[in-house]
Amino acid sequence: MTQVGVNGYGTIGKRVADAVAAQPDMELVGVAKTRPNFEAETAVRKGYPLYAAVPERVDRFAEEGLDIAGEAGDLVAAADVVVDCTPSGVGAENAALYDDHDTPAIFQGGEDAGVAEVSFNARANFDDAVGADSARVVSCNTTGLSRILAPLEEEYGVEKARVTLVRRGGDPGQTGRGPIDDILPDPVTIPSHHGPDVNTVFPDLDIDTLGMKVPATLMHTHSVNLTLESDADADDVRDLFADETRLFQIPAGADIDGAGKLKEFAHDAGRPRGDLWENCIWAESVTVEGRDLYLFQAIHQESDVVPENVDAVRALRGDADAAESRATTEDAMGVGIDY
Repeated sequence: MTQVGVNGYGTIGKRVADAVAAQPDMELVGVAKTRPNFEAETAVRKGYPLYAAVPERVDRFAEEGLDIAGEAGDLVAAADVVVDCTPSGVGAENAALYDDHDTPAIFQGGEDAGVAEVSFNARANFDDAVGADSARVVSCNTTGLSRILAPLEEEYGVEKARVTLVRRGGDPGQTGRGPIDDILPDPVTIPSHHGPDVNTVFPDLDIDTLGMKVPATLMHTHSVNLTLESDADADDVRDLFADETRLFQIPAGADIDGAGKLKEFAHDAGRPRGDLWENCIWAESVTVEGRDLYLFQAIHQESDVVPENVDAVRALRGDADAAESRATTEDAMGVGIDY
């Protein structure tokens, strides 16, 4: 059993912790929090050993009636692999701690690519991370793009990618984020950071990305245009996507016309926290004109990277090949929508 520690128990960390705890070949040895808030209480209620991420705040946990198992260094020492789910920039600061304990580490897409040996997507480049000391699971948007690019590249080749990303202003709990009543180019220059991030997984791909930020918290939406290297048919592309367990093609008859209904669908399906681990592609939008492929997809920014983090653990440990790891992860989590 691989002993996994999760440093950071917020939006991503609590989901990764639950996913790790569900795996048949992993054991969650604990989670680290910076302060004794409701998420720390949730961890204790679930029976997850709780560690103080900031040594100077140890007493604050006791004051709130929360028992801790130690400090972050103790968690890292106990883990075979640590998954860093701290806010952007903090992971890079934590890298020295992981190096000091010689503990392989997984970082999130908010960190610069240089924080780890490899930028990771389970479908696109699992093998690149096998046996590495560190990996960076690419951002939610890059994860979503990588999942469609990998099978298309294998089947047709991708000559050029053009993507416009309509991004939520913040996660539901990020009350300080915006915009409140505006639509912002983000950034106003081209490309947005997403194209270069995709190139950390597909270094030879010609890709341009534009970003916009809107006053929403539910999901991101992508308008995708790909020029393929060989001719394709829309039905064949849908069939190709149907074989990808982390892609959900929304049927026309589902009457799901946006992110709001997608989230409602996830709740009705019994998904924890209403999570959608899969890309949600509107099947009707898949259109091919010559070699140009068009589609719309929605990405749940809070959860789509969670299965990738689990697969990254196995990659660093060399415990399974890509297909075996993905299948194990998906079976344990319930990934894949059979509509």
